[in-house]
Amino acid sequence: MAIQIDINSDVGEGINNESEIFKFISSCNVACGGHYGDANSIKSISLLAKKSNVKVGAHPSYPDKENFGRVSVKMNSDDFIHEIKAQVNTFHKILCDVDMLMHHVKPHGALYNDLVKDEGLANSFLEAIQQHKNDIFLYVPPNSVIKTLALNSGFKIKVEAFADRNYNDDLSLVSRKLDNALIKEPQQVLQHILLLVGKQVKTVSRNLIPINADTYCIHGDTPFALNILQYLSIKLSNHNIVIKK
Repeated sequence: MAIQIDINSDVGEGINNESEIFKFISSCNVACGGHYGDANSIKSISLLAKKSNVKVGAHPSYPDKENFGRVSVKMNSDDFIHEIKAQVNTFHKILCDVDMLMHHVKPHGALYNDLVKDEGLANSFLEAIQQHKNDIFLYVPPNSVIKTLALNSGFKIKVEAFADRNYNDDLSLVSRKLDNALIKEPQQVLQHILLLVGKQVKTVSRNLIPINADTYCIHGDTPFALNILQYLSIKLSNHNIVIKK
Protein backbone atom coordinates (compact mmCIF):
# COMPACT_ATOMS: atom_id res chain seq x y z
CA MET A 1 0.00 0.00 0.00
CA ALA A 2 1.29 3.46 -0.90
CA ILE A 3 2.35 5.91 1.80
CA GLN A 4 0.03 8.93 1.76
CA ILE A 5 1.54 12.29 2.71
CA ASP A 6 0.31 15.85 3.05
CA ILE A 7 2.25 18.56 1.23
CA ASN A 8 1.39 22.14 2.13
CA SER A 9 2.39 25.50 0.67
CA ASP A 10 2.12 29.12 1.78
CA VAL A 11 -0.12 30.97 -0.67
CA GLY A 12 -1.93 34.24 -1.22
CA GLU A 13 1.38 36.10 -0.98
CA GLY A 14 1.34 37.91 -4.31
CA ILE A 15 3.13 35.33 -6.44
CA ASN A 16 -0.09 34.39 -8.27
CA ASN A 17 1.02 30.82 -8.95
CA GLU A 18 -1.77 29.12 -6.99
CA SER A 19 -3.67 27.82 -10.00
CA GLU A 20 -0.58 25.80 -10.89
CA ILE A 21 0.75 24.66 -7.51
CA PHE A 22 -2.69 23.61 -6.27
CA LYS A 23 -2.44 20.70 -8.71
CA PHE A 24 0.40 19.24 -6.67
CA ILE A 25 -0.37 19.94 -2.98
CA SER A 26 -3.03 18.83 -0.50
CA SER A 27 -3.20 21.73 1.98
CA CYS A 28 -2.36 25.41 1.88
CA ASN A 29 -1.71 28.27 4.28
CA VAL A 30 -3.41 31.49 3.19
CA ALA A 31 -1.90 34.85 4.13
CA CYS A 32 -4.54 36.68 6.13
CA GLY A 33 -3.40 40.27 6.28
CA GLY A 34 -0.46 40.36 8.68
CA HIS A 35 2.45 39.99 6.25
CA TYR A 36 0.39 40.00 3.06
CA GLY A 37 -3.16 39.72 1.80
CA ASP A 38 -6.60 41.15 2.40
CA ALA A 39 -10.22 40.00 2.33
CA ASN A 40 -10.28 39.86 -1.47
CA SER A 41 -7.16 37.72 -1.77
CA ILE A 42 -8.29 35.42 1.02
CA LYS A 43 -11.61 34.81 -0.70
CA SER A 44 -10.22 34.29 -4.21
CA ILE A 45 -7.40 31.98 -3.10
CA SER A 46 -9.70 29.96 -0.85
CA LEU A 47 -12.28 29.47 -3.59
CA LEU A 48 -9.53 28.31 -5.94
CA ALA A 49 -8.34 25.87 -3.28
CA LYS A 50 -11.90 24.56 -2.89
CA LYS A 51 -12.11 23.97 -6.63
CA SER A 52 -8.76 22.15 -6.51
CA ASN A 53 -9.70 20.00 -3.48
CA VAL A 54 -6.97 21.55 -1.35
CA LYS A 55 -7.53 22.04 2.39
CA VAL A 56 -7.19 25.65 3.58
CA GLY A 57 -5.67 27.08 6.72
CA ALA A 58 -4.99 30.53 8.15
CA HIS A 59 -1.42 31.82 7.96
CA PRO A 60 -1.25 34.64 10.54
CA SER A 61 1.89 36.64 11.24
CA TYR A 62 3.25 39.67 12.96
CA PRO A 63 1.61 42.79 11.48
CA ASP A 64 4.57 43.70 9.29
CA LYS A 65 3.95 43.87 5.56
CA GLU A 66 7.09 45.96 5.07
CA ASN A 67 9.31 43.03 6.07
CA PHE A 68 6.91 40.30 4.88
CA GLY A 69 6.59 39.07 8.46
CA ARG A 70 10.19 37.85 8.53
CA VAL A 71 11.35 40.12 11.36
CA SER A 72 10.35 39.65 15.00
CA VAL A 73 8.04 42.38 16.28
CA LYS A 74 7.87 43.27 19.98
CA MET A 75 4.24 43.61 21.05
CA ASN A 76 2.55 43.55 24.42
CA SER A 77 0.47 40.45 25.05
CA ASP A 78 -2.95 42.10 24.69
CA ASP A 79 -2.07 43.75 21.38
CA PHE A 80 -0.56 40.54 20.06
CA ILE A 81 -3.60 38.45 20.99
CA HIS A 82 -5.93 41.02 19.43
CA GLU A 83 -3.89 41.05 16.21
CA ILE A 84 -3.70 37.27 15.75
CA LYS A 85 -7.35 36.84 16.71
CA ALA A 86 -8.36 39.48 14.16
CA GLN A 87 -6.39 37.84 11.35
CA VAL A 88 -7.68 34.32 12.04
CA ASN A 89 -11.26 35.42 12.65
CA THR A 90 -11.30 37.44 9.43
CA PHE A 91 -10.09 34.37 7.57
CA HIS A 92 -12.68 32.16 9.29
CA LYS A 93 -15.54 34.55 8.54
CA ILE A 94 -14.67 34.67 4.85
CA LEU A 95 -14.57 30.87 4.72
CA CYS A 96 -17.99 30.69 6.39
CA ASP A 97 -19.36 33.14 3.82
CA VAL A 98 -18.30 30.82 0.99
CA ASP A 99 -19.28 27.61 2.79
CA MET A 100 -15.77 26.34 3.48
CA LEU A 101 -14.10 24.85 6.56
CA MET A 102 -10.90 26.09 8.16
CA HIS A 103 -8.68 23.01 8.33
CA HIS A 104 -5.70 24.42 10.23
CA VAL A 105 -3.70 27.40 11.46
CA LYS A 106 -0.01 27.79 10.69
CA PRO A 107 2.00 30.78 11.97
CA HIS A 108 4.17 32.59 9.43
CA GLY A 109 7.80 33.61 9.23
CA ALA A 110 9.45 35.17 12.26
CA LEU A 111 6.41 34.39 14.40
CA TYR A 112 6.70 30.70 13.50
CA ASN A 113 10.35 30.71 14.56
CA ASP A 114 9.73 32.71 17.75
CA LEU A 115 7.05 30.23 18.84
CA VAL A 116 9.69 27.52 18.93
CA LYS A 117 11.26 28.89 22.13
CA ASP A 118 9.17 31.76 23.56
CA GLU A 119 6.73 30.30 26.10
CA GLY A 120 4.95 33.57 26.82
CA LEU A 121 4.40 34.25 23.12
CA ALA A 122 3.23 30.68 22.55
CA ASN A 123 0.66 30.94 25.35
CA SER A 124 -0.61 34.21 23.88
CA PHE A 125 -0.87 32.66 20.42
CA LEU A 126 -2.87 29.73 21.74
CA GLU A 127 -5.17 32.11 23.59
CA ALA A 128 -5.73 34.05 20.36
CA ILE A 129 -6.92 30.94 18.50
CA GLN A 130 -8.61 29.26 21.46
CA GLN A 131 -12.13 29.57 20.06
CA HIS A 132 -11.16 27.40 17.09
CA LYS A 133 -9.40 24.71 19.13
CA ASN A 134 -11.94 21.96 18.59
CA ASP A 135 -12.26 22.53 14.85
CA ILE A 136 -8.74 22.93 13.49
CA PHE A 137 -5.26 21.48 13.48
CA LEU A 138 -2.31 23.63 14.49
CA TYR A 139 0.78 23.15 12.32
CA VAL A 140 3.83 23.28 14.61
CA PRO A 141 7.60 22.79 14.37
CA PRO A 142 9.18 19.71 15.96
CA ASN A 143 10.89 20.09 19.34
CA SER A 144 9.09 23.37 19.97
CA VAL A 145 7.52 25.10 22.96
CA ILE A 146 4.36 25.74 20.93
CA LYS A 147 4.03 22.00 20.21
CA THR A 148 4.26 21.06 23.90
CA LEU A 149 1.90 23.79 25.09
CA ALA A 150 -0.63 23.09 22.34
CA LEU A 151 -0.78 19.39 23.23
CA ASN A 152 -1.10 20.21 26.94
CA SER A 153 -3.95 22.61 26.11
CA GLY A 154 -5.90 20.07 24.08
CA PHE A 155 -5.16 21.36 20.59
CA LYS A 156 -4.93 18.93 17.70
CA ILE A 157 -1.54 19.34 16.07
CA LYS A 158 0.32 18.32 12.94
CA VAL A 159 4.09 18.46 13.20
CA GLU A 160 5.54 20.14 10.13
CA ALA A 161 8.82 19.53 8.36
CA PHE A 162 10.17 21.67 5.54
CA ALA A 163 11.05 19.80 2.38
CA ASP A 164 12.80 22.82 0.85
CA ARG A 165 14.71 24.10 3.89
CA ASN A 166 17.90 22.89 5.54
CA TYR A 167 18.03 22.02 9.25
CA ASN A 168 20.50 22.43 12.08
CA ASP A 169 21.21 19.56 14.47
CA ASP A 170 18.66 20.88 17.01
CA LEU A 171 15.98 20.72 14.26
CA SER A 172 15.88 24.49 13.95
CA LEU A 173 15.81 25.86 10.41
CA VAL A 174 18.99 27.26 8.92
CA SER A 175 18.65 31.05 8.91
CA ARG A 176 17.44 32.62 5.68
CA LYS A 177 20.40 34.98 6.04
CA LEU A 178 22.65 32.07 5.04
CA ASP A 179 23.15 30.87 1.48
CA ASN A 180 22.27 27.27 2.29
CA ALA A 181 18.92 28.01 3.96
CA LEU A 182 16.86 26.94 0.95
CA ILE A 183 17.04 23.73 -1.03
CA LYS A 184 16.44 24.80 -4.61
CA GLU A 185 17.14 21.77 -6.79
CA PRO A 186 14.18 19.40 -7.26
CA GLN A 187 16.40 16.31 -7.04
CA GLN A 188 17.79 17.46 -3.68
CA VAL A 189 14.30 18.22 -2.37
CA LEU A 190 13.23 14.70 -3.34
CA GLN A 191 16.10 13.16 -1.38
CA HIS A 192 15.30 15.43 1.56
CA ILE A 193 11.62 14.51 1.62
CA LEU A 194 12.36 10.79 1.26
CA LEU A 195 14.43 11.00 4.43
CA LEU A 196 11.70 13.01 6.17
CA VAL A 197 9.06 10.43 5.27
CA GLY A 198 11.47 7.86 6.70
CA LYS A 199 11.42 9.87 9.97
CA GLN A 200 14.88 11.40 9.79
CA VAL A 201 16.61 14.43 8.35
CA LYS A 202 20.17 15.06 7.22
CA THR A 203 21.32 18.34 8.76
CA VAL A 204 23.81 20.84 7.40
CA SER A 205 26.38 19.07 9.61
CA ARG A 206 25.52 15.92 7.63
CA ASN A 207 24.16 14.21 10.72
CA LEU A 208 21.00 12.10 10.55
CA ILE A 209 18.56 13.28 13.23
CA PRO A 210 15.20 11.63 14.03
CA ILE A 211 12.11 13.66 13.09
CA ASN A 212 8.47 12.59 12.99
CA ALA A 213 6.37 14.88 10.78
CA ASP A 214 2.73 14.84 9.71
CA THR A 215 2.91 17.44 6.93
CA TYR A 216 5.66 18.66 4.61
CA CYS A 217 6.00 22.24 3.39
CA ILE A 218 7.17 23.47 0.01
CA HIS A 219 7.23 27.26 0.09
CA GLY A 220 4.98 28.73 -2.58
CA ASP A 221 6.72 32.12 -2.72
CA THR A 222 9.96 30.98 -4.37
CA PRO A 223 10.65 31.06 -8.13
CA PHE A 224 11.48 27.35 -8.12
CA ALA A 225 8.41 26.13 -6.18
CA LEU A 226 6.46 24.96 -9.20
CA ASN A 227 9.41 23.06 -10.68
CA ILE A 228 9.96 21.29 -7.36
CA LEU A 229 6.31 20.32 -6.99
CA GLN A 230 6.03 19.09 -10.58
CA TYR A 231 9.15 16.97 -10.11
CA LEU A 232 7.88 15.50 -6.83
CA SER A 233 4.51 14.67 -8.37
CA ILE A 234 6.32 12.43 -10.87
CA LYS A 235 9.10 10.98 -8.76
CA LEU A 236 7.41 10.29 -5.41
CA SER A 237 5.29 7.55 -6.95
CA ASN A 238 8.50 5.69 -7.81
CA HIS A 239 9.04 5.39 -4.06
CA ASN A 240 5.48 4.26 -3.31
CA ILE A 241 4.51 7.70 -1.94
CA VAL A 242 1.42 9.65 -3.00
CA ILE A 243 0.08 13.05 -2.06
CA LYS A 244 -3.16 12.63 -0.13
CA LYS A 245 -5.92 14.85 -1.51
